[in-house]
Amino acid sequence: MEASVGYFIDIQGTLIDDLDKKPIDGALEFINHLDKPYILVTNNTKIPSSKLLSYLRFLGFKCDENNYIDPLMVLHEVLPPQRVAAYGAEKFLNLLESDGYTIDFENPNAVLIGMKKDFSADEYAQMIELILKGAELVGMHATTIYAKDGKKYPGIGAILNMLSYATNCKYRVVGKPSELFYTKALQKLGCAKFSEVEMISDDLVGDLVGIKKLGAKTTLVLSGKIKDATALIESLEPLQRPDRVIEHIGKMNRWI
Repeated sequence: MEASVGYFIDIQGTLIDDLDKKPIDGALEFINHLDKPYILVTNNTKIPSSKLLSYLRFLGFKCDENNYIDPLMVLHEVLPPQRVAAYGAEKFLNLLESDGYTIDFENPNAVLIGMKKDFSADEYAQMIELILKGAELVGMHATTIYAKDGKKYPGIGAILNMLSYATNCKYRVVGKPSELFYTKALQKLGCAKFSEVEMISDDLVGDLVGIKKLGAKTTLVLSGKIKDATALIESLEPLQRPDRVIEHIGKMNRWI
């Protein structure tokens, strides 16, 4: 595989562990000694972007706002502040309100899905009813699996597909793996085309398949959602499969 001009790098499960939120083996060394441009592309929707960046710097990662993008930074372009029936963690709902959105479960313009582990059947029923009444369906991202407390829950991507099937509606996605989000990251990276980029992530379907369609190289790490990717990779079409699979991001040093 040809060397890349720059990198897109996932955070959760790739740089920091899902459970203890501490750096994964080799992550600090890889980021802090990387001599190519990179962007941290995360689906964070629960804490302000600046706060997550501060935490990463506290852990020892040498990164700043020039190396970072999340869906909260792109949301206004996809869905400007308006009335939304928003679902997700309380922190997500608070961020929306502080950003000018009005939480409205009676007459919303859009159903906006964030992430939490304990969506109820009644919440799904409410979402379906609002969509059938004309509210647009928007997901903050389309991750396939949500890893929390050592368990795996349906990600926003899985929920969006369920709601789309139930209501026969289309939906839009703010963060990964939307082309708009990846294009914003590409511009920030300073590359002209996706073929110059390599993405490193623990989310094979939710992150890597989408960007590979755009022409990027992909590396799957087994330090997050997936510990054994053999069966999942074999279920994909050959052109969707990652260019390489490694144990953790520290192993990248042998390739660059």
